[in-house]
Amino acid sequence: MRLSKRIQAVTPSATMALSSRAKELAMQGRDVINLSIGEPDFNTPDFIGQAAVDAIKKSKTDSYTPAGGLLELKEKIVDKINSEHKTHFSNQNIAVTTGAKYALYVLAQVLLNPEDEVLIPLPYWVSYGEQVKLAEAKPIFVKPKKGLKVTPADLQKYTHHKTKMLIINSPNNPSGQVYSRSELEAIGKWAAERQITIIADDIYGKLVYNQTKFTSLLDLDEAIRQNVILVDGLSKTYAMTGWRVGYIAGSSEMIKAVNSLLSHSTSNLSAVSQYAALAALTGDQACVEEMRSEYEQRLNILVPLLDNVTGFKLSEKPQGAFYLFPDISEALKLTGYKTANEFALALLEQEGVATVPGETFGYPNHLRISYAADVNRVKEAFERINNFIKQ
Repeated sequence: MRLSKRIQAVTPSATMALSSRAKELAMQGRDVINLSIGEPDFNTPDFIGQAAVDAIKKSKTDSYTPAGGLLELKEKIVDKINSEHKTHFSNQNIAVTTGAKYALYVLAQVLLNPEDEVLIPLPYWVSYGEQVKLAEAKPIFVKPKKGLKVTPADLQKYTHHKTKMLIINSPNNPSGQVYSRSELEAIGKWAAERQITIIADDIYGKLVYNQTKFTSLLDLDEAIRQNVILVDGLSKTYAMTGWRVGYIAGSSEMIKAVNSLLSHSTSNLSAVSQYAALAALTGDQACVEEMRSEYEQRLNILVPLLDNVTGFKLSEKPQGAFYLFPDISEALKLTGYKTANEFALALLEQEGVATVPGETFGYPNHLRISYAADVNRVKEAFERINNFIKQ
């Protein structure tokens, strides 16, 4: 059997691989602290699960739904977006997908042609580049000249006639950095002038801390907004990773194409997840703030403690998401490991701490550490890391 060239060019997800290895060790009886995967450690709020149960009992989940999602769910998503961003979307501008990750995949398939180029700022979420390659287009990784956020000047260096798209993820996975309104306005204006479509991955938009204000590209003026496609979902905000609910907001013409692809791939997101999502968007939103507040407390506790980890340096305090992304160059020198990948693998095997190496995100000599975990376990992980380095 010969595999396609397309799939042979794809690199498996390192975050999923390390998390899987951590779970294997745990099943063997090892005490493993898994800080490798971007998944809230909260349970899905009870009222959301109960809505799913009720929908099952009423046999509302027994049939296919429209490929792009239940009408009532799309209308609630429209209400949410229009209320938050003062936009004027209708349900014709929305497609519901099997997670935000699949939303991004579908957009690559719908919008990209072979040889098109997509600008992806570093550090970047692991699947962006692979999804672009699966569309037979070319990912172009852009490293900021300064700090962890790109500027129009950074982007311009990699731009020419083949450049078709730009992906902006704010708050960023893995850095936790949040683009300010002025930074987004500069990027949005630059892209609009060049007719470069921006995919705004706002999946962590509700998770910002310490008076940081989240701005979406949809909050900007109409000239910029017309050039933006929103990707979002419920996984992080409502602790619903397993329910796989994402959505796309954009032009009706583009959404029509998305729905066509959905009809030939997933048919539709599972009906039970859609009714759960409907409950999430219409129910008591206190749960969102409760989880956000807890992440903020963890961040403020853990950042000073990370400074005490030998050879770790956090250049900028995260403002959102739930990751720490320290530079471990000094720790590599102290331990003799050549790469963060080697370091992370040894740390997992020897001390039972699962992290993700920075190479995965385009930033060698860094580690991504998730604090979507019990704060005491993260503290213990820091102690184990220190012990690992000293040994």
